[in-house]
Amino acid sequence: MEKSLHKIKISDEELIRHYLETQNSKYFEQLYGKYSTKVFSKCISLLKDEGRAQDATQDIFLKIFLNLSKFGGKSKFSTWIYSITYNYCIDLIRKKKKSGNIFSDEIERAPDLAEEVPDSALLEMEVKKLKIVLDIIPVGDKAVLLMKYQDDMSIREISETLNKSESAIKMKLKRAKHKAQKVYEDKFKQNQL
Repeated sequence: MEKSLHKIKISDEELIRHYLETQNSKYFEQLYGKYSTKVFSKCISLLKDEGRAQDATQDIFLKIFLNLSKFGGKSKFSTWIYSITYNYCIDLIRKKKKSGNIFSDEIERAPDLAEEVPDSALLEMEVKKLKIVLDIIPVGDKAVLLMKYQDDMSIREISETLNKSESAIKMKLKRAKHKAQKVYEDKFKQNQL
C-alpha cells in the first residue's frame, strides 16, 4: 500500500480526507511536497528576501496544517493555499511598512483610465523585463497580477482572497496593468530608441 500511494494520483481533497481520518502524516507530507515550492516562490516574489520567505513558508504550512479541517472545498485547495500565502505575506509587508492598506481601492484619488490595457501587453513582455517591472510596481498591484496571470485565479477567487468586491478587483487589475505597462515603457522603450 505504501508504494502504490506514490504511483497512484490522489486528489488534494482525498489526501486531506485521508489525513483528517487517519492523522497519518504521509498524507500531509504529500500536500507539502506538492505545494511547498510554489508557496516559497510566491513568498520570495512578494517578500524579496530568501530568509523571510523560508520562514513565511514554514509559518504558512503550519497555518495550513492547523486549519486543514476548515478547508470546505468551496474553492480548489490550491486557491485556498494561495489565499493563505498572499494574505500572510501581505500582513508581513504591512507590518514592516507600517502602512495602511496596500490593496486600497484608490478610486477617489486615481485618475480615470481611458482604455483597457490588453492582457497581451503584459504577456508580451520578456520574462526578465517583466520581473523587473513587477519588482518596481507596488506590492499590492504585483500580487493581484500574479494571482490573475501566474496562478490563473478568477476575479471571484481573487475577490474572496483579498476580501474585496469583484468590481474593486477588476478596477485594481486594470490599474495594476496600466502601472506595469507604464513602468515597462518608461524603463525599456527609451532604451530601444
